[in-house]
Amino acid sequence: MAQTTSESVDETETNETTESALTTARRQLKRAATHVDVDSGVVERLKHPTKVQRVSVPLKRDDGELEVLTGYRAQHDDVRGPYKGGLRYHPEVNADECIGLSMWMTWKCAVMDIPFGGGKGGIAVDPKSLSDEEKERLTRRFAEELRDVVGPKQDVPAPDMGTDAQTMAWFMDAYSMQRGETTPGVVTGKPPVIGGSYGREEAPGRSVAIITREAIEYYDWDIEDTTVAVQGYGSVGANAARALDEWGADVVAVSDVDGAIYDPNGLDTKDVMGHEERPGMVSGYDAPETRSNEELLELDVDVLVPAAVGNVLTADNADDVQANLVVEGANGPTTFAADTIFEERGIPVVPDILANAGGVTVSYFEWLQDINRRQWSLDRVHDELESEMLQAWNAVRKEVENRDVTWRDAAYIVALTRVATAKETRGLWP
Repeated sequence: MAQTTSESVDETETNETTESALTTARRQLKRAATHVDVDSGVVERLKHPTKVQRVSVPLKRDDGELEVLTGYRAQHDDVRGPYKGGLRYHPEVNADECIGLSMWMTWKCAVMDIPFGGGKGGIAVDPKSLSDEEKERLTRRFAEELRDVVGPKQDVPAPDMGTDAQTMAWFMDAYSMQRGETTPGVVTGKPPVIGGSYGREEAPGRSVAIITREAIEYYDWDIEDTTVAVQGYGSVGANAARALDEWGADVVAVSDVDGAIYDPNGLDTKDVMGHEERPGMVSGYDAPETRSNEELLELDVDVLVPAAVGNVLTADNADDVQANLVVEGANGPTTFAADTIFEERGIPVVPDILANAGGVTVSYFEWLQDINRRQWSLDRVHDELESEMLQAWNAVRKEVENRDVTWRDAAYIVALTRVATAKETRGLWP
């Protein structure tokens, strides 16, 4: 049975090197609030999630042993529309992480001006320890445990770390069986054959590339003379690197979990298979030079794209970063302390809530397609995504120029203003 929890961390008790997503999200909210005229009560409300579901998920292993896992679904704010956010399978999933990530989803949806609020969830489990059959049983039972708090008009999950299109297909099927009708709009990121959208999987990486391209133009660089290093050559990193390579940039370094490859003359990104496509291929690729993941972050390049995991740019290495621009591909790769150092050093950081928002944007497109039971072509998805990313970029750029603030502050100003206006317009019930 689901239960509500109010687990949270005291922001003053968490040191910088282990900064949680919730701590970072609250600090960023507090800083953004200093730039805009927003009622303090609204800001206080946004520090906390509306609800966090904590559920026990029994799993019968293939050998017959019963294991009880813990799952979560954090629902941060729905003033602008249904909650929206991924489901991840990872050993370190916990309530605070889900709350922090759900807050970022609220801002991400608001920056993109799409009618969703923030949600996030998952199960504390190592997905590599699951057989396909176990993963299916786990997903179907998770859908059962969450069925009263999700739905096309209530909360719409999507894939995240350790989950994929097949996971969403199982979740959708289980939910549909429970409801007695096929309900494709309960999740996004599904295979196109059952209501998924073309272009959804590569959308976060494509949006990172679009925003990087716009930033290169903003700083009056020639993209054909721009060098790029990408940490994490998974779905986000690989698609971002390949698009930038296609548009003329020199992608000189990429990495997977085992290490990085480096060629100062530029890599052929299409020849390097992504980690999902062929695990271990990146670090094993025959490149002129190799580096560690940590060393990749400190390469002398024009653009650094951290697209692997969170908290990789910290106070410990921020002074050693040589890139002229950081574009966040992963969620929360830069700690609050590192952000401060980059600002002092004059290194602009384009935040995740703008750069990788292509995923939730195409999820919105998928949701519309499911509601209307009409599928869009890949070309239309790409065109619509380009249009939405440019509108969001221009809104954030305007705040950067008018207020002389960082890109992150500008993105939060746009998001917080939109959320606060919606809250003030709707009022507080009762």
